[in-house]
Amino acid sequence: MLNMKDIFKEYQMGDEVSTILRGINLTVEAGEFIAILGPSGSGKSTLMNIIGLLDTPTTGEYYLSGKKMAVQEERVLAQIRRKEIGFIFQSFYLLSRQTALKNVELPLIYAGMDKKLRHELAADMLRKVGLEEKINHFPRQLSGGQQQRVAIARALINNPTILLADEPTGALDQKTGHQVMELFHELNQEGRTIIMITHDVNLAKQAKRVVRILDGNISEEAI
Repeated sequence: MLNMKDIFKEYQMGDEVSTILRGINLTVEAGEFIAILGPSGSGKSTLMNIIGLLDTPTTGEYYLSGKKMAVQEERVLAQIRRKEIGFIFQSFYLLSRQTALKNVELPLIYAGMDKKLRHELAADMLRKVGLEEKINHFPRQLSGGQQQRVAIARALINNPTILLADEPTGALDQKTGHQVMELFHELNQEGRTIIMITHDVNLAKQAKRVVRILDGNISEEAI
């Protein structure tokens, strides 16, 4: 499903070149639940951006669903992002003036889907994440955990190949974070592929596989 070969990422900073990723080799199979674990400055955010097609490697090859990503035009990459990757962020990024239903519908609006059909699909997805009674509530009327569930529903609405979650419980209390992780496990049991980026060792332990990143290098050690 996802295959990275010798990925380097460098940034020009004045007269100096800063190397953030140093020969990353990573394969993720369909249906896996992996955690990419690392402290601030380890390169995990850069790696996440490349996986999510928000950035490109300086050198190396990245294949997603058998297609080489570096050779694609930005317009094509945007289409692949929309279809292949569901993003879940720590800060939710919900539209405050739109209901839960409208927030979940948003990717379908960009896809040009018929209004009636997208309403039905969004409502069904909110039911799947346990928010059937909250579809007409605004973000300010929802708890942090409920807002994250709306964000997860939005990420799932296009039936993406990969769920890419960046510190998905970072803005939640421990109990609510546990509930969100239970939902991740349910989704994974249904066959969803999940890649979770985190600095939290205890959170990473809940994944089925842990990849450590430090100083732009990765390893797979038991934690």
